[in-house]
Amino acid sequence: MLAKLRTWAFNVVFFSGSVPYVLATPLVALVGPAALRGWVRSWTRYNRRCARLCLNIRVAQSGPIPSYPALYPAKHQAMFETFELVAMLDAPVIVMKQELARIPLWGWAAQRYGMITVDRSGSGAAMRAMLRAAEAAKAEGRSVVIFPEGTRVAPGETPPMKPGFSGLYRALGLPVVPIAIDSGVAWPKHGEKVPNGVIHFAFQDEIPPGLPRREIEPKVHAAINALEVSPINRHSREGGNP
Repeated sequence: MLAKLRTWAFNVVFFSGSVPYVLATPLVALVGPAALRGWVRSWTRYNRRCARLCLNIRVAQSGPIPSYPALYPAKHQAMFETFELVAMLDAPVIVMKQELARIPLWGWAAQRYGMITVDRSGSGAAMRAMLRAAEAAKAEGRSVVIFPEGTRVAPGETPPMKPGFSGLYRALGLPVVPIAIDSGVAWPKHGEKVPNGVIHFAFQDEIPPGLPRREIEPKVHAAINALEVSPINRHSREGGNP
């Protein structure tokens, strides 16, 4: 019951407070791209404050973050990291599935910010459109974030990587910094959020550009899943009794 009430409180506070951010986005966009990115970063920090205030969910980061543009493949277990990574990585472009662009308010604001939407059918035309958008982001000096497993997954799930990552890696020629994230423990895909949790963002060792696909994909897949453990070990790690 407590988790349900605190989840309800977060939803009310976050979504009602997000309306002014979204409605003001067109006006901020008129000022210029830098202003718009700063505005979006402010929104993402608001998400973090709401999570802390309503749910006492905290963020723990480990590993260095490069000061130069990079390609960041990340684990995806919750919507939380789509906000948090914008704040952490100084307004990167994020590759997101096309369906998210249809979410009222959120999807519209995300597209104004410059998110790359991708058709998960994996057609050649969809891949070319994604690469063009990513190359434009690189030309602007922005990093690119992609969730290479394709969609949100539950803790412990490690589905194979989608082909979009290797295409981006080859085309952009950027260093790769995988990110392991365990947000699904405190912020499950369905149901109530878990109060008093810690969401870990573990930045892994940098991988250079230019590796063959058969080498880069296993490295990245292992790195983004570095925090995936069995339910028993996870319970133990969080201080409970197995």
